[in-house]
Amino acid sequence: MEKKQEKFIWTVKVSDKGQISIPKQAREVFDIKTGDTLILFGDTKRGIAIAKYEEYLQFANAIFKAKEGVEDD
Repeated sequence: MEKKQEKFIWTVKVSDKGQISIPKQAREVFDIKTGDTLILFGDTKRGIAIAKYEEYLQFANAIFKAKEGVEDD
């Protein structure tokens, strides 16, 4: 059985407008399509993380639902 690659590293350059392009392979791996909304998380000590906005909302909603279940006990 072939093991699927789980860790990646890419480089990008910041344009004079402060923009970056997400490499094609990264878009394919993370299923990022034209028109998708992304969310950027920043931590001055750890850096920047990028997530798909819709997936983050699903994750956040699951946390709130789980919290409601704990409070009901």
